[in-house]
Amino acid sequence: MPNFRLSVVVEKDSDGYFAFCPELQGCYTQGDTYEEAMKNIEDAIRLHIEDMIETGETIPIVESISLTSLEVAV
Repeated sequence: MPNFRLSVVVEKDSDGYFAFCPELQGCYTQGDTYEEAMKNIEDAIRLHIEDMIETGETIPIVESISLTSLEVAV
């Protein structure tokens, strides 16, 4: 099975951790801890890609990932 490198965003809030993969629309999960959220998103990505392969969809190839923050005055 091939390996894919995809970006993952993990956000912490009062309920725990929320994780999603921007390249795979609808691929998200949560966990009580950071480690649990990371394990869950790994499983979610694997299942998502397996489904894409079965249905003949193209797997997105990411060449570059950039993450930054922006302060906005309101």
